[in-house]
Amino acid sequence: MPKQRVGRPRPGRSPYRGPGRARPAVLGVDVGGVIVRLPADGAEDTSFFGSRPLETPAAAGVFEALAVLAAGPYAGRVHLVSKAGPKVAANTEAWLAHHRFFGRTGIPAAHLHFVRERRDKASVCARLGITHFVDDRLDVLGHLTTVEHRYLFIGGAADPVPVSGLPDWATVASTWDELVTLMQAQPPVTR
Repeated sequence: MPKQRVGRPRPGRSPYRGPGRARPAVLGVDVGGVIVRLPADGAEDTSFFGSRPLETPAAAGVFEALAVLAAGPYAGRVHLVSKAGPKVAANTEAWLAHHRFFGRTGIPAAHLHFVRERRDKASVCARLGITHFVDDRLDVLGHLTTVEHRYLFIGGAADPVPVSGLPDWATVASTWDELVTLMQAQPPVTR
């Protein structure tokens, strides 16, 4: 009689997790261009890269939308995952504190994660079990192959660029209200 493989997947297959075993949905959100609005051309001094980073505006509706998601379908399971070197990471932390981001949204401050390369967001998403991710860059979303629901947010730039020819795994949203509607329409639990 062949040995039973307990806890090890068969080659080419996911491990059996048993009937009805589900994992909760986990939301990942980028910062630049998603939470923090990207500047229009000529507004460099009020961007993270200019002389007044704390004055960089938030994307319209982001605080309210994340508060709804963090209190509802993703309660306790919202993470910020941002590509940043030391200077931009410090600016990001200062901006979040200045705008009382964590208190306003209910997202724990410990759920802020920085990576040095955009492609490294994939390993953070896999480690955290992220099932839904919002980013303003299609190339980043392309790396997130373990993330079931990937949203391309185009409402965080002062001058959004129209998007065409998207892969079928990407969902476009131009406002945070639209993202909330999309995420609440999907079941909060995935198998």
